Amino acid sequence: MSKIAPAVVPDFDYAKPLTELKAVSPVIAKKLAKCGLTVMRDLLFHWPIRYEDRTKITPICHARHSSYVLIEGKIIHVQRSTGRRKFLQVVLADQQAVIHLNFFHFSSFHLQTLTVGQQLRCYGQIKQSGGELSMVHPEFEKITSDHIVPVAAFLTPVYPLTQGLSQSVLRRMISHAVAKFCASQPTELLPELLTEKLHLWPIAQVLSFIHAPEPGTPVNELLEKSHPAFQRLVVEETLTHKFSLKVMRTELLQSKAYPLLAPPDLLAKFYAQLGFHLTGAQQRVLTEICHDLGQAQPMLRLVQGDVGSGKTVVAAIACLMAIGQGKQAALMAPTELLAEQHYQNFKSWFMPLGITVVFISGKQKKSERTLNLAQLNTQTPLMVIGTHALFQDSMIFKDLALSVIDEQHRFGVHQRLQLRDKGQYYVPHQLIMTATPIPRTLAMTHYANLELSVIDELPPGRKPITTLALPQDRREAVIERMRKVCLNHQQIYWVCPLIEESEKLECQAAETQATYLRDMLPELNVGLVHGRMPAADKAQVMQAFYQAQVDILVATTVIEVGVNVPSASLMVINNPERLGLAQLHQLRGRVGRGASASFCVLLYQGPLSYQAKARLDILRQTQDGFVIAEKDLQLRGAGEVLGTRQTGVKLFKILDFNRDRLVIEQLTELTQKFSLTEQHIKLLQQRWLGQANRYGSV
Repeated sequence: MSKIAPAVVPDFDYAKPLTELKAVSPVIAKKLAKCGLTVMRDLLFHWPIRYEDRTKITPICHARHSSYVLIEGKIIHVQRSTGRRKFLQVVLADQQAVIHLNFFHFSSFHLQTLTVGQQLRCYGQIKQSGGELSMVHPEFEKITSDHIVPVAAFLTPVYPLTQGLSQSVLRRMISHAVAKFCASQPTELLPELLTEKLHLWPIAQVLSFIHAPEPGTPVNELLEKSHPAFQRLVVEETLTHKFSLKVMRTELLQSKAYPLLAPPDLLAKFYAQLGFHLTGAQQRVLTEICHDLGQAQPMLRLVQGDVGSGKTVVAAIACLMAIGQGKQAALMAPTELLAEQHYQNFKSWFMPLGITVVFISGKQKKSERTLNLAQLNTQTPLMVIGTHALFQDSMIFKDLALSVIDEQHRFGVHQRLQLRDKGQYYVPHQLIMTATPIPRTLAMTHYANLELSVIDELPPGRKPITTLALPQDRREAVIERMRKVCLNHQQIYWVCPLIEESEKLECQAAETQATYLRDMLPELNVGLVHGRMPAADKAQVMQAFYQAQVDILVATTVIEVGVNVPSASLMVINNPERLGLAQLHQLRGRVGRGASASFCVLLYQGPLSYQAKARLDILRQTQDGFVIAEKDLQLRGAGEVLGTRQTGVKLFKILDFNRDRLVIEQLTELTQKFSLTEQHIKLLQQRWLGQANRYGSV
């Protein structure tokens, strides 16, 4: 492994507050903060949304409709309207043609400046109507014999703004920041192996070029961020991300964990009562997990597998390894419904083996919660199932050796770390599960600190699910089909998705839908489950559904994961256009678990947007979760797929997992051939991340 020489001092004060700059008053600072600009780093990485070419003057006769051009001429006429709708019209002429400059908002400054005979240089968008050229509210400046302004030497950047902040002010501040950055002679933080192999520009040249490109630069490459200047930034940000995750993993591996060895007798009893054989993929993943659990360093392994691939039983066997050593194991799920489902499964598996299983959630009765907490504090071995409540300060484990986190994308990294900190004597091993297959580019970057296992085989007997997309005007036909399904002793899910980001409205929609179905199908039993119901009521309805006392279960997306009813053979998803691909795939996976042919009906409200139509088409074409995950990433982007967009934290400044997949793959291979010093990693973090401890909170 070749290392690059360590730097001596930080190359630039990226964290310097903008309030310390002379040109930034408190009022301007507040406006900058609305754009997310608070420190020097933010100015350097504030990308233009477009560029204007003010490097040449275009004769008026050569200006074309909709184009943005720089023109110059003399004012030959000024007309001011004083009617109900005031406006100022200025006629500008060069040697060959004239153009009308229209101002619908003007001040005394305009009246004093825009006078007949005045030479002007203007920039704006050309409008053409009936052979007449015009510009509306162009930018302009006076040209006099004493004030001859040269044309711009570079393309002019246009930045995202907020009200009260002008382009000229922001350009001046960014130009100042870039100049200071270049003057600091920033340290080259990438190894020669990368800069030579990938033909990367120096970082100072990159930022200078992006904020002031040379004339003739292909603007589309800049805006699409495929230009070599941006590719240098993609490489650097990706490396920062990967090596920061490696540092986190190295720190974790320096901790001590209790080695967990397989308890042969306990596992033999478990397998004997299981009633089915593990698939080859489950056995392979278990071998990987058992190897990690046997080490004195904490396991940090992500198990991904498609819907119904059997992750839960793998997690149960891992928990038995902790329990067999007289330790505690905990499984944390994102919803009460899923946690309750796990609790029922683990009770049925573990109680015949003499293992105590306790359930903890935020909505338990005080007496029940107190009893469970006492067991947590005193009893070993013990299996604990719960929701977010498990990582609260009041949860004190006696001897936690393994934590299992289901549907990891529902939890922040900091929440997972809180559960890891619950070990009294050792750092618990951690097993993370997801039923949402992770696209390859995400696995190579965002999850680079985790060992990865894939259950890529479904249990035998799983039936393919036929997926249909039907418009809402076919609703009555769908309901008639539902009647026939239930008369054939099968059960149905009817899913109502989130409405306007409001759980209350979502639940109201589900209640309305349940009432409607009861009216339409009076001979059938319609149950209802949503997020605002008391836990006991939800459990009662779900139990009735498991026992086939409920024919149709109307639910919000709380049933997205974990629910297993083999006799449910039809799912109707109302307004699927409101959901993402991965979520639709998860929901569909609730059916197809029994012997009967299964169907998923996507009852959409037209007309569909391009993205909504693409999602439904993909779902109809494939049941391969990995194909669906890749398509989901392409359609929605990493922020949505990883569940970070709603946090308001931008995941990356420049890296795009779709556009940059080839670069990511190249880097994954090349990073095996070099390492970075600890100081270089810190400098990269200062440049890209700010406080390194913020890194894990995304």
